[in-house]
Amino acid sequence: MTAAGTAEQGLSTEELQQIRDALANGRKPKVMFTESAGQIAGQLGQVVELTDPQVSEEWVVVRFGRDELPFSPADLAVAPKGATRRVRPEPETVVEPVPEPEFKIVREPVPAPREEARVTTVESAPAVAAEAEAKPAKRAAKAARPAKGPAGLTVTLAYADGEWTLAASQGTKALAKPYVIKPAEALRMVALIDVPGVQEAVEQILSVERREAEQQAEKLRAELAEIEARLAELRDAG
Repeated sequence: MTAAGTAEQGLSTEELQQIRDALANGRKPKVMFTESAGQIAGQLGQVVELTDPQVSEEWVVVRFGRDELPFSPADLAVAPKGATRRVRPEPETVVEPVPEPEFKIVREPVPAPREEARVTTVESAPAVAAEAEAKPAKRAAKAARPAKGPAGLTVTLAYADGEWTLAASQGTKALAKPYVIKPAEALRMVALIDVPGVQEAVEQILSVERREAEQQAEKLRAELAEIEARLAELRDAG
């Protein structure tokens, strides 16, 4: 079988497992783009990641030039031995702006995120002529996809049950699980936030804490006075 014939078949289940094993060992296996990949057919790339095939049919991430783009297994084939990459003009890379870190305060513990339902719509197969016209547009959009930017950073300052906690995450990765911090540290962080309503919410929290502390102190003073009076009686009796 010729290399061109193999390139039209796409990656098999066994070949995908071999690629997964190679990535686990720190290697980036070479692949060749098939005819279904469009104008880059016959070019070589390197697999850098395998994502979740249940989320998207294009779950094999390939480095091609400066880009790292997702493809379906049908768009790729194992590169023949001794094959070399043909140089192509580098497309202009579009870099997405880095999102600003979020900083938010919640009065109660944040509930667990709800899973979003995914709805799959099944459409009837288009005519052959319409499919042939749609492929070039799909390939052009794939080649123009911007490079992935870093995931957004979220820092959460929370107050619940008389304690301030701080947590941080980037995308879906938890950088720091919620841990207790001193009220003074929490107030210094809040002072940096110039958002209407935030200062008022903090003042309400502090007012409640002061009132509870004063009530507790008054109760302890009354108990102490009672104990001292009892002690004085016992001394007089002796």
